[in-house]
Amino acid sequence: MIAHLDGLVAAVAPEGAVIDVGGVGLLVQCSPGTLAELRPGERAKVSTSLVVREDALTLYGFGSDDERNTFELLQTASGIGPRLALAMLATFSPDGLRRAVATADVTALTAVPGIGRKGAQRIVLELAGRLGSPGDPPTGQGFATAVSAGAVGKATLAGRLTWRDQVRTGLVNLGWQARDAEQAIATIEPDLSYGDGEDTAEVDVAAALRAALRVLGRT
Repeated sequence: MIAHLDGLVAAVAPEGAVIDVGGVGLLVQCSPGTLAELRPGERAKVSTSLVVREDALTLYGFGSDDERNTFELLQTASGIGPRLALAMLATFSPDGLRRAVATADVTALTAVPGIGRKGAQRIVLELAGRLGSPGDPPTGQGFATAVSAGAVGKATLAGRLTWRDQVRTGLVNLGWQARDAEQAIATIEPDLSYGDGEDTAEVDVAAALRAALRVLGRT
C-alpha cells in the first residue's frame, strides 16, 4: 500500500493533482478541501489510499491520516464506493461525519449527492460506533445494532427480544415493510450459527442485519 506521497506538486486540476516523486508524476484524486491546500511548484505531503479494481489502480489523496482512514472506513458500508466516500468527505470533515453518524442525523447525510434517506439510514446502522466520537479518530471496532432513536439496541429492550425481533425492528426502522423483513430473515436464517443449540444468544445481530440488507438490496 502507498501510505503517502511527499513531493513537488506538478499540476492541480478540479478533481486531482499530479505530484512528482523522484521524477515520477503520480495522479492523485483528491477532495476539494485537499486540493485547496496544494500549490503547483510547491512541495506537499498527502496521505494516500490505493483502490485496486480489475480495470484500474486509482490513488486517492488526503490532507491528513484521519481523513484517509475515514475514507477507507466509509467504504466498508454497503453501497459506498470510493467516489461516494470522496463525495462525503467533500461535504463533511471527518469530525462532521462522526457527528452526523453518532447523532443519527439522516437529514444531514442526505446532503451528500448520491445518498438518499435509506442510504443514509444504512450508513448510520453500519458505521455507528466505528467512526468514533467527534474529536476522536475512527476505531474500526464492530458494527452497532441500532440505527437511530427508536431502533432496537437499548439493553433493557434487547434482553427481552430474540435476534429475529431485533433484525425485524431494525429493518422496519430503515423503511422496509414487515413482510419483506420477514422474508429476508427467513432467507438468511439457514446461514446463521447458534451457540449450544439455542437460536438467540450467539447470533450477531449486526451481522444478521447486514445480511438481511444485502438480501433486500437484491430484490
